[in-house]
Amino acid sequence: MHLTIELVPSSCWGRNARSELSRSEWDIARRKCYKSANHRCEICGDKGRVEAHEIWEYDDNTKTQILKGLICLCKKCHEVKHYGRSQMLGKAKECICRIMEVNEWSEHQATDHIIEESRKWKERSEFNWTVDLSFVWNFLNEII
Repeated sequence: MHLTIELVPSSCWGRNARSELSRSEWDIARRKCYKSANHRCEICGDKGRVEAHEIWEYDDNTKTQILKGLICLCKKCHEVKHYGRSQMLGKAKECICRIMEVNEWSEHQATDHIIEESRKWKERSEFNWTVDLSFVWNFLNEII
């Protein structure tokens, strides 16, 4: 699996499973994710402390951001996924280096990826999006 950045349309900032669930519900969901991944980063394979990350799909026709699942990531891979935030924290270069390392990409390939994802973000951010979190409710109903 390639390590890619994910830039959420600006109208969806702050809307995610963690913000919609109670703390105890989020803890149940993330711990289930950690256990199913055997506490390994599902991108680079590092073992140890992992963090739950949401997998989103975008329906550009209906302008719906759909939660499709959770994935376990190490801190470094998670910072890449949240490239916009990492960039604001001055960690852009570290993220580019991580993308190059994990994907075995050249700097040119990594830069092209960031440019393309930034283009998509700018285009998508021109619209108001609906956020579909039904996955997380179904996920919790299965494990509770």
